[in-house]
Amino acid sequence: MTSPTVLVATWRDGLFAVTGETRNQEIANQPVRGLARDGHGGALAIVGGHTLRRRAANGEWTTVAASQLELACCTAVGNVICVGTDDARMLRVSESGKVDPLDGFDSVAGRDTWYAGSALINGQLVGPPLGVRSITATPDGAVLLANVHVGGILRSSDGGMTWQPTIDIDSDVHEVCAHPTHPRIVVAAAAMGLCISHDAGATWTIEREGLHASYCSAVAFSGDDILVAAAADHFAAQGAIYRRPIDEHGVLVPVGDGLPRWIDGIADTGCIATDGSAIVVADRAGNLYLSADSGQTWSCSVSGLPTPSSVLIC
Repeated sequence: MTSPTVLVATWRDGLFAVTGETRNQEIANQPVRGLARDGHGGALAIVGGHTLRRRAANGEWTTVAASQLELACCTAVGNVICVGTDDARMLRVSESGKVDPLDGFDSVAGRDTWYAGSALINGQLVGPPLGVRSITATPDGAVLLANVHVGGILRSSDGGMTWQPTIDIDSDVHEVCAHPTHPRIVVAAAAMGLCISHDAGATWTIEREGLHASYCSAVAFSGDDILVAAAADHFAAQGAIYRRPIDEHGVLVPVGDGLPRWIDGIADTGCIATDGSAIVVADRAGNLYLSADSGQTWSCSVSGLPTPSSVLIC
């Protein structure tokens, strides 16, 4: 079976295209984040903090748009691209590359209670800025969902013109992900556990049973299974990947069959990706674990990459 190409964006040293055990650095010496499909067989990425770029299926990169704002994440919805920023704003990029603010995001109820994440490390208070950490759209394009760190999950059913809060902000959500074919099923990884919605993100339940720790940092779908990463906290020395079916109430179970019980640090936001039967997991140490058969078997294709910010299967 031909190995898929995996794009690995890194926080400090560009982007790598990994096929099997071969790695090719396509972008160097810049931070890259926010990998997402462009809806036309290519990929989107935020390069250098201020530029939205597109990678065609042949590996050629072009610039879509640029902004003075610090860009954080993106998702394609039809012919437009929604982009979240590190200061918790939302932008819309047209097919021509025109960038417009989605002002309804600025006036969402409860915005004044959002706050930046933080942790005390070696006597210093550190943490990410108050920003949009992930964006997703239901497969019919009817609903947009964005998670703010820390500000809960915001939902729009009118193309981003207006937004409504949906979950307690202290759930501390790290990633929200819509199912690729079921419009009403959405999941999120939060410090409180795995959040599941069966009404397109309008309401949520939180599950923890089976997890060794409740801090969930990344989430994705593999067919009709949910995959979620959990750890003791953001800076934990080890993490684990769990799965369970979307249509059952049940215990989350560790993924095995060649994937280590404990990965080297967390799999952070955007660091689990799927495409058909292919699954990739990247941990904080830069180890890339790949399954081509829906998680029945796994291999570590490469290791020692710079710290990943997100991954995507081409």
